[in-house]
Amino acid sequence: MAKQEDTFKKIVSHAKEYGFVFPSSELYDGLGAVYDYGQLGVEMKNNIKRYWWEAMTLLNENIVGIDSAIFMHPTIWKASGHVDAFNDPLIDNRDSKKRYRADVLIEDEMAKFDDKIEKEVAKAAKRFGDSFDAELYKTTNPRVLEIKQKRDELHERFAKAMNDNDLAELKQIILDYEIVDPISGTKNWTDVRQFNLMFKTEMGSTSEGAMGVYLRPETAQGIFVNFLNVQKTGRMRIPFGIAQIGKAFRNEIVARQFIFRMREFEQMEMQFFVRPGEELDWFAKWKETRLKWHKALGMGDQKYRYHDHDKLAHYANAATDIEFEMPFGFKEVEGIHSRTDFDLSQHEKFSGKKVQYFDPELNKSYTPYVIETSIGVDRMFLSVLCSSYEEEQLENGETRVVLHLPKQLAPVKVAVMPLVRKDGLPEKAREIINTLKFDYACQYDEKDSIGKRYRRQDAIGTPFCITVDHQSLEDNTVTIRHRDSMAQERVAISELPAIIGKEVSLKELLKTLA
Repeated sequence: MAKQEDTFKKIVSHAKEYGFVFPSSELYDGLGAVYDYGQLGVEMKNNIKRYWWEAMTLLNENIVGIDSAIFMHPTIWKASGHVDAFNDPLIDNRDSKKRYRADVLIEDEMAKFDDKIEKEVAKAAKRFGDSFDAELYKTTNPRVLEIKQKRDELHERFAKAMNDNDLAELKQIILDYEIVDPISGTKNWTDVRQFNLMFKTEMGSTSEGAMGVYLRPETAQGIFVNFLNVQKTGRMRIPFGIAQIGKAFRNEIVARQFIFRMREFEQMEMQFFVRPGEELDWFAKWKETRLKWHKALGMGDQKYRYHDHDKLAHYANAATDIEFEMPFGFKEVEGIHSRTDFDLSQHEKFSGKKVQYFDPELNKSYTPYVIETSIGVDRMFLSVLCSSYEEEQLENGETRVVLHLPKQLAPVKVAVMPLVRKDGLPEKAREIINTLKFDYACQYDEKDSIGKRYRRQDAIGTPFCITVDHQSLEDNTVTIRHRDSMAQERVAISELPAIIGKEVSLKELLKTLA
């Protein structure tokens, strides 16, 4: 665990050093849980958003996009339940003066049981070798079964407490399992209480006549209140979806672990409208579709898993998270929810206006059910960064820091380097960039030795480096270096667009999903 924490610290430091992510208002010592994206970070973030957007809107004829306003009528949030029920269970440690989510503390305790099981399995695998059956061992070994029983008992108590909204029981679980504050190491806990996550402000020309409004905690409601607008203007027929990428805001209890949990963040959400009774079939389909989208990036299938919710939101009849293995454990990167007809029905009730769909095949009107897929852009960014970072030991005894970013998401696709800054080599390098820059993000680099330049590009995840030398002036060939293998080959300049495009093209990635 300590090694993983050290790795995570290195990743955070690397992100700041190379212009991926900076603390917001750093000049003024920063603003808690708010971050700015630097010159490389914003390019990578835009690539992630583009990958999601095009996977939704290009690959699905029945999904369109919108961009709704951050400010919305306050009654929207009353209708959606956020004003009354958008809470997290808060607990304080009296010694460290730190606040925690009580549910997260308990979930981390369950994860410790899971880790114990995996350690037992790993020891057995080492002992028995190739003939070892991990699944059989988990179901038969007394030690593993004992740990699993304890984990299941904790899970049962936790799930019941969450569903019953029993705050006293949540605290009792923390005490019974002797969960300690990671900072103070003590069990001096306060009672658990509810914490509302909404940010409220005022809108109006005078303070007396101002109207209380909220910074939206999710983008979904902007989709729901525009359901009829999109359906009618786009002549959409069920099933169909509406996609959106936008900012959301939450007054988080615990905003830690770099950009994993922030007070201002971006969401990529899609609400898919279906006939009542068909929602669970579509829920299963979108679970599969969204996991495929993640795995297509090639960051390791074993790094993903489903996690079914112990407590369903008030609007849901099914919910699953796609979790990714971060350096600090498996954490949610995307949620898939079956929201039933709750949202549209509520907006119909509170607005007094009919929000229904007339189905020409059934010859009747009804309130559609909704399947939601929601992924945090920033969490996705962090998962890519964490899975890509490597301190690689080379055969010559040196170490290189390299980001094995999915090539389609890399902020810079190709770096062009003149071997020396004279003899017409810089001019030739510029010619190559002027050819490639319309299709790929390029960087010109002429400072330091060629080896140092390679290391610099490795550190920011550039898939290809092109070196222009004196031979290039004679026969129009260059040396192209591949980031991951460090292999070098001599190729014609005319071949570069095809070589680079095959590896970095988002089109080729989307084809694997079609």
